[in-house]
Amino acid sequence: MKPSRLRHGLLAFAAVLLAACGGSVDREDPTATLTAPMNGAMGITGTLVLTADADDNDSVQRVEFQIDGAGLGDVEAPPYTVSLDSGAYAPGQHIVRARSRDEVRRHSPWSTATVQFVNARKVPAGFESDEAFVTGLANATAFAQATDGRFFIAQQTGELRVADAEGRLLAAPFVQLGVDANGERGLIGVALHPDFASNGFVYLHYTTPAGGTHNRISRFTADGNVALAGSEEVLVDLPPLSSATNHNGGALHFGPDGKLYVGVGDNANGDNAKDLASPLGKLLRFNDDGSIPDDNPFAGTQSGLAGAVWASGLRNPFTFAFEPGGTRLYINDVGEKSWEEIDIGAAGANYGWPDSEGPTSADGVTAPRFAYPHTPSNPPGVGPGGFFTGKAIAGGAFYPASGGSFPSDYASNYFFADFDARFIGRLDAANDDAAYAFASVTDAPVDLLVGLDGALYVLTRSGVTRIAVPS
Repeated sequence: MKPSRLRHGLLAFAAVLLAACGGSVDREDPTATLTAPMNGAMGITGTLVLTADADDNDSVQRVEFQIDGAGLGDVEAPPYTVSLDSGAYAPGQHIVRARSRDEVRRHSPWSTATVQFVNARKVPAGFESDEAFVTGLANATAFAQATDGRFFIAQQTGELRVADAEGRLLAAPFVQLGVDANGERGLIGVALHPDFASNGFVYLHYTTPAGGTHNRISRFTADGNVALAGSEEVLVDLPPLSSATNHNGGALHFGPDGKLYVGVGDNANGDNAKDLASPLGKLLRFNDDGSIPDDNPFAGTQSGLAGAVWASGLRNPFTFAFEPGGTRLYINDVGEKSWEEIDIGAAGANYGWPDSEGPTSADGVTAPRFAYPHTPSNPPGVGPGGFFTGKAIAGGAFYPASGGSFPSDYASNYFFADFDARFIGRLDAANDDAAYAFASVTDAPVDLLVGLDGALYVLTRSGVTRIAVPS
């Protein structure tokens, strides 16, 4: 037996014996305080030294240090200090922390600091980024991957393009739709049926001028790499649009319940978002044939398309994502003047727009899981969102809990991107929804997905970037 294991065993035995004899047992948690860096430290370059103080009524056994949920090492005797190379991490926000452990394996609470690194990295050390994985796109808006590895990529001007698993873009589009592509209109969403491999069903969300400009959800059947001629089935025609060309939402995804969820914007009229008689400014839920499920939260109280409303109070839910193999749904709602939101999807939830935006405690409103501002807090880094700032959240994807190729501390993290700031962040639910900078891209990101190979794929307006751990 190793000496350390023998020591721990003897200590545990001694504690039991002491209790049996009427003696006292250590029931106090140790303490730890991260003394450097300070919370809100910004502009950090080069080597960063972490230091901590620790105490216990008996004896501190060790102090554990982490960055972004990953271990930096344990220190068994004072001075409690470790160092890291800030240049090995993406620029932006990171969270360092320390905790102590005593002889009977009681842990202190984590002591944390939110800090900002400054460097020219695009991805962390140990990752590679290929910004030319798919090239030749124009005004891309959304994408999906089939189980055979092919990518189906929507372009705002009405073309659904196909790229093979190696990123080669096919010359002929899957389908060419006649769309109104003004402003944020056009072909704005794509989803593949869960049984796509056998039925070939492709779902598209697009703005059609037919019969008055409005958004439509249609189903097509694949014939190889193109749509079967005449296969379009119009499933849902949303209400006529006003002259406003923004806030159309767009994303389509099948949930773990086999239902089709659709993000719909408020058509630049906030009152639509809180009006349960309107499908605008909502997350909608349909059966795979476009009919409305009887168990929708308002199916029994609202008529017509309003029965499809699953959640309300959204401004422009351009993207959202389901956790693979799990139950979580996160909705990215693009903000107006102040905040970008990641909301927890829940049946019947009201996310507050237009009466609230960003962090809130308003009655009846489901507050964001995470929100970041358009401008830095004062002082920077210490308010909600920390050092994250941006103006259009656009892209979200959960990393799988198991089976991925990224390090284990990425399991179940939620990746999100900002169209304007061009960063990719990750939200760590296992560590109190801490948010960390992960990567950046040159072009404006609009969608994210985790591929069959465990890589993170970033759809930009002009191409697809692949971020992976080299094999």
